[in-house]
Amino acid sequence: MSALRKGLYYPRMAAAKRIRPLDLFSREEWEHVSRRSDLLGLGMVVHAWVVIGLAMAAAIWQPWLIILAVPIIGARQLGLAVLMHEAAHGGLSQNKTLNHFFGHWLSGAPIGGSLKAYRPYHLQHHKYAQQPEDPDLILSAPFPITKSSLRRKIIRDLTGQTFYKQRVNQLSNAMGIGIRNQKGAENRSQNAREAVIPFLITNAAILAILTLLGYWWAFFVLWLLPMATWNMMITRLRNIAEHAVVPDHDDPMQHARTTRANLLERVFIAPYWVNYHCEHHMFMHLPFYRLAEAHRLLDKKGITAQMEVQHGYWGVLQSAASKPQNVPAT
Repeated sequence: MSALRKGLYYPRMAAAKRIRPLDLFSREEWEHVSRRSDLLGLGMVVHAWVVIGLAMAAAIWQPWLIILAVPIIGARQLGLAVLMHEAAHGGLSQNKTLNHFFGHWLSGAPIGGSLKAYRPYHLQHHKYAQQPEDPDLILSAPFPITKSSLRRKIIRDLTGQTFYKQRVNQLSNAMGIGIRNQKGAENRSQNAREAVIPFLITNAAILAILTLLGYWWAFFVLWLLPMATWNMMITRLRNIAEHAVVPDHDDPMQHARTTRANLLERVFIAPYWVNYHCEHHMFMHLPFYRLAEAHRLLDKKGITAQMEVQHGYWGVLQSAASKPQNVPAT
């Protein structure tokens, strides 16, 4: 173990190990990269909706652009999930009211998320990352899988089957159907209602706005279709890239993955610096808009060589689908 890594972690506990920022950054560097800005945080929510609006307008103007608008809008819908995730860390605004409003009503609710339900779940994920108590372990534990299994999952995503199944389950949970006698049923039902009702309210508002503008059909073609197809596929890819097939479940530098993304990947797959997930787990209170800068600083120090870093999402998929075909697939 290098001198840099000696004494790097807090004492071993049941929770995932932590890294002290000043072990890797100078005080001046840390003060810079950890500095928060409400203008940047809230501005990214505005940016997401502007991109969605412009993509819709372009596709309405020239219908042949629908083929580009669907993945662009689907990626910004994932971006809204990323921004709700940032709000769970209190990172959109230092004002709690603004952080909640932008994180819940303008980010999570329109895509079926609940900030209130997501925050404790997600913070438990950080506390126990890749440990048995990690609630997200179910997303990464099955990997690697076979290429045919991954192909089937992607087909289900792009054909809307995954979206339909998730929405039906969420609605059933909200109504308490099939879970009344299960452990934690009341909490699951309450959490589902806290997502379903705002989802219906915000989507009704989007439909009303588009109808008033004379383009009611755009709600189904340019909002629901991207959400049900492209968004589902890249959400799966995000989950795979973040924690699947990582080298060391016990090392905070290697139990999450950073994927270096090119411009096209940032536009269509990885919005709002979501690809810097290793840095996010190493220092979960770093503002999302400074993760790339933190990565560059760590890279200059040679520290990224000790981290789990992948070049591009194609390489991530190859690792995730590396199980031999003759082994029974999921």
